[in-house]
Amino acid sequence: MSPADTRAEAAETAELARGGRTSFIGYVLRLAARFPFLFIAGRMYGADALGRFAYATMVVELVAMLATLGLKRGLAEDMAQRGALHPGARAAQETHAFYDALLVSLLASLLGAAVLMVLPQIVFPNPPIGGVDRLFPLIIFAIVLSDISLAALAFRHDIAATVRARSLVEPWVLSLSALALAFTLLKPQGLIIAYLLSMVAAAIASLWPALRAFGWAPHWRPDAGHLWRLARANLPLAGADIAEWGARRLDVFILGRFAGPEVVGIYYIAQQIASLPQRLKSSFDPILAPVLTTNLAAGRIPKVAAHVRQISFWVGSAQLGVVLALGIFGQASMGLFGPVFAGGAMVLAVLLVVELLAAQAAVAEGALIYVARNANLAWSLVGILVQAGASLMLVPRFGGIGAAAGLAISALLLSVAKSRLLASRLGHPVAGWRLVMLVAALPAFGVGLLLLGTPEWFQLAIGQFVVLGIFGGIVWRFGFKGADRLLFARGLSGKTAPPEPAIVPASPPFRSV
Repeated sequence: MSPADTRAEAAETAELARGGRTSFIGYVLRLAARFPFLFIAGRMYGADALGRFAYATMVVELVAMLATLGLKRGLAEDMAQRGALHPGARAAQETHAFYDALLVSLLASLLGAAVLMVLPQIVFPNPPIGGVDRLFPLIIFAIVLSDISLAALAFRHDIAATVRARSLVEPWVLSLSALALAFTLLKPQGLIIAYLLSMVAAAIASLWPALRAFGWAPHWRPDAGHLWRLARANLPLAGADIAEWGARRLDVFILGRFAGPEVVGIYYIAQQIASLPQRLKSSFDPILAPVLTTNLAAGRIPKVAAHVRQISFWVGSAQLGVVLALGIFGQASMGLFGPVFAGGAMVLAVLLVVELLAAQAAVAEGALIYVARNANLAWSLVGILVQAGASLMLVPRFGGIGAAAGLAISALLLSVAKSRLLASRLGHPVAGWRLVMLVAALPAFGVGLLLLGTPEWFQLAIGQFVVLGIFGGIVWRFGFKGADRLLFARGLSGKTAPPEPAIVPASPPFRSV
């Protein structure tokens, strides 16, 4: 590798670190607002209302995912290609791509919302269904507007917009609205109304900076042929998005069919706590797509593998520490939201293992969607089928633990399969797991077990941080070397210059299947 290539790779690694840090700050801010919502929902609304809320939001978010047609990740590729083909009008082409994505997604949203409004029992299987419930599917438009706007801004490395919309506006409007509505006559539908308000606020906070960044394109005209090709080209991406999202919701769907709203509500709390480590990986999603697509378009395959390995290590080490801290003191964590939720401690433990198993597959998929779309989709569908089969066997007998176990089986399969698939396509290793992570986990786990005999308030206020500190200190001292430490370097920036235009080869690697 030439000195210029070395400097370029170091600069991109620093860019990934800056983007990851910005999104991680957003993750911490979102966590600070999410826990109050879960506490309010559990203590003031109860497990039954929370279960109804969880099921309804799951359905509308699924339809919104369908409506984006894979453009949450595919938009970066479309912008990179258009900018490369028309370097003299790069900004205008990116703007056209943004409006094309908005239009085709909103058309799909219209169809999805109409179906759910005609058949409201899909969203609310347990009667009664009120007036707000029938209009609830209209929130799909707000979700899609937010997703596409933030994806476009992420291409220009504006991660701060995602932090504002998803980590400040959305969760705090949700928490504060739920709290206020709990003291009104609207309390029976308070969680649903709070969700509507939070999604609308997030859509405004996403669309406004996108319109400012891209402006209005006076020469843009909808092209039905191009919109159709755009939607068709992104079908494998849409399928992968749906499969990944569905794997995170299929357990709730199956559990909701075999158990009552209270059981679903307890499972939802456990799922929300367990998903906190998964959001560490999501911190890198906005910046990962433009960096990977630029390198793939230019044929720099070794750099792609290096970036995947780097992020896999960052995500894996952070997730393992959080999983240990949350899992060891799981009963105390669940009991915080009400006595009835403490019984879900074992469900929480299994779901945390799921997140740990799924980490490598999730990072690998960030590159697979560009280099092996169809194969990635096929494996995702296999994972869904395995999870569905296991869950249908286990849920009727074991309830929430069975749903979590079915998800764990699928996560283990996909973690191995997708990592090997990506390594074979790139011709370079992509695994980010290192022995130092196991070495750090053993003493942290041992100390955590000793602290289980302390009062629950001590476990939550001090014990979790002790476990995190032991694990993090060992990993930092013996595992983080060289580029690893860029994640904690100074010079945080939420908005950076857009990527340089890529030279698209005749057969771009990200078009392979």
